[in-house]
Amino acid sequence: MPEFDVSGLDFTIAAVYILAVMGVGLWVSRSQSDTNSYFLGGRGAIWPVIGISMMSANLSGTSFVGLAGAGYEHGIAVWNYEWTATLVLIFFSLFILPIYLRSKVSTMPEFLEKRYDWRARRVFAAFSVFTAIVIDSAGALFAGSLTLSLLFPEVPLWTLIAIIAFLGGAYVIIGGLKAVMVTDTIQGVLLLSVGTIVFFMTYAQIGSWEGVKDAAPEGGFTILPPADDEFFPWPGIFTGAIWLSFYYWTTNQAVVQKVLAAKDANHGRWGLLLAAAIQLPFLFILVLPGVMGRDIFPDLQETDQIWPALVFELLPQGLRGLALAALVAALMSTVDSVLNASASLVVNDFVKPIKKDLSDRRMLMISRAMVALFMVLAALWAPVIGSFGGIVEYFQSFLGYVTMPVVVVFLGGVFWTRPPRNAAFWTLSIGVPVGIACFTVFEGLALFDLQFLYGTGLMLVLNLGIFLTITFRSQAPEELSEDLTWSRENWRKDRKELQGKPMWQSHQLWSAVLVVVTLVMVCMFI
Repeated sequence: MPEFDVSGLDFTIAAVYILAVMGVGLWVSRSQSDTNSYFLGGRGAIWPVIGISMMSANLSGTSFVGLAGAGYEHGIAVWNYEWTATLVLIFFSLFILPIYLRSKVSTMPEFLEKRYDWRARRVFAAFSVFTAIVIDSAGALFAGSLTLSLLFPEVPLWTLIAIIAFLGGAYVIIGGLKAVMVTDTIQGVLLLSVGTIVFFMTYAQIGSWEGVKDAAPEGGFTILPPADDEFFPWPGIFTGAIWLSFYYWTTNQAVVQKVLAAKDANHGRWGLLLAAAIQLPFLFILVLPGVMGRDIFPDLQETDQIWPALVFELLPQGLRGLALAALVAALMSTVDSVLNASASLVVNDFVKPIKKDLSDRRMLMISRAMVALFMVLAALWAPVIGSFGGIVEYFQSFLGYVTMPVVVVFLGGVFWTRPPRNAAFWTLSIGVPVGIACFTVFEGLALFDLQFLYGTGLMLVLNLGIFLTITFRSQAPEELSEDLTWSRENWRKDRKELQGKPMWQSHQLWSAVLVVVTLVMVCMFI
């Protein structure tokens, strides 16, 4: 193991970067005057900002370090989460995004109210705030503090958590979503750049593609491990990974909020396609460095240390500072997005419907107070995550058990007009508690040995059964707006927009190209 020593030059580069990002965030935020601009940036976001900021929010410290660690320990199967996300994002851009934008909603719970009823809105809003704080924000803070503790072992863990929370939340309190998206775009470019540098430096040490294959653990250079594999059985692609991607990319407020802020449908579509394309190179810039790291550091006790180990072994001073800045950027990008999204849920789904006469100034004050409150709550909960035995297991398995009701009610409501108004409320109200109970039995108490991706599939089937039972035992909804569901007529209208444009401007063409590229890459690593 190398010594995790940070030079004065590295500290200076990282500090200058962090101050510059916070300065940009504060500068962008100088004209926030109402909640529309605070939470949706005035609906003026352009596609490069949408795509890169979505990728950056997804690439938390957990992912940035965890993907390399999973590559070191298990091989490339962890990439299944990324290429399935590419396909889901393409599907999102073609079929779901136009419906969201036509509905003119500010939050995902608000969409549920329009499609179903106000009870579904409140239940899903409460669920989203809860998971945002105890899963997304707290998870990123905990993972980041563990990594930074390698560099600053003398600093208490709670101090590192507090520092990360402050860095991620300070400019969000003032600036809102526009500040989040601009700073996340800057940080996304840095993340991709540093990840690419680490990949090429590591590959230079290995020397050949055959050497990369040889470095992988036994049976680890495939995305289709055996069906009884403990980490990622290949059927889990279909029973779990795809459906987790649908939850995260099409219903999670912290992610979808950036698309709702799009200048128009075209900017939203191209932003989603950019985010989809960026998922594919994660195999090279994050997973494979971990795989190759097995050859350089064959006896690591903590596999999640492989990425920082490669940084300090291979990168010269100065570039190490950029890598440190990239790590902090990954943490800030997740924390700032989730804090802003959580405040948006509280204000738009709880405060506004009750206090309709409040002025924009008062709403803005409440919004900023919510960001500050959630920043503190996430920091307080983050140390508790250590008792769950592992950040990856805590994150993925919990979401797998509790989010399937969300996937069922959203996809069922968007692509089927038959589900009644009460279907979402009862599916969420029954499915989420059952999911928590199953998580406790299978993961917390370990009373039964069930790989969580199979557990996710069982939860999907169970909630689909609840949803269908309620649907067929109730009357179909009356006067349901055609803008809230997919239809062939709306699909034809979307296609008419492409008439007269050159082929290279067709998002459908590039969607097809991206699907082909994805499938070719998948076939290469079977």
